[in-house]
Amino acid sequence: MRKEEIQNDEAPAAVGAYSQGQQVGELIFTSGQIALHPDSGELVTGSFREEARQVLENLLAVVEAGGGSRESIVKTTVYLTDLSLYDELNEIYSDYFAKSLPARSVVEVKALPRGVNLEIEAIATK
Repeated sequence: MRKEEIQNDEAPAAVGAYSQGQQVGELIFTSGQIALHPDSGELVTGSFREEARQVLENLLAVVEAGGGSRESIVKTTVYLTDLSLYDELNEIYSDYFAKSLPARSVVEVKALPRGVNLEIEAIATK
């Protein structure tokens, strides 16, 4: 199977030794997305709600660049630095995936890059 790197200006550029995502056959694998604004590369600061929305927008941009869609996301892994944000995450997440809820894992972690509260990665189909 052929592996193809996904690159999209609608999502933030990788800030380390990784790609935004990879497409292998009909599958799309995203790298973890944080709340970086795609144009400026700056963190979206403010409320957790704003941070989560930017993370999900970045995630969708990578999936779409790989030929997928919101509805084709089959699995997400969510990393939170504080599980007390779980209910708020569910509210925002439900707005994005109301029609087709992917399988999901949520894991509390001690820290994430750049001190963010949230990182999400996904697996989707093309």
